[in-house]
Amino acid sequence: MSEHLYGLYFTIFLVVVMVAYAGVDETLRVFYYIGLQIRYKWIMIMMAFMRFRLKRQLDKMERQYKKDLEKINDERKQELF
Repeated sequence: MSEHLYGLYFTIFLVVVMVAYAGVDETLRVFYYIGLQIRYKWIMIMMAFMRFRLKRQLDKMERQYKKDLEKINDERKQELF
């Protein structure tokens, strides 16, 4: 037997044991649950990247706002004197 097929045989054996123990419906529910967990983790990863990008954009906007505010205040001071 080829060594690279052991994983396939183990997977098939595991599915057969799950079906024999819990039945087809419950086995399909387990695989559906695993699929949902994978999708959830992917969404959480994408949200982390979005959070990082949003924070970076907001920090940039805040710095620009402060610069603009200082410029406006300086212009007002110059107009008064």
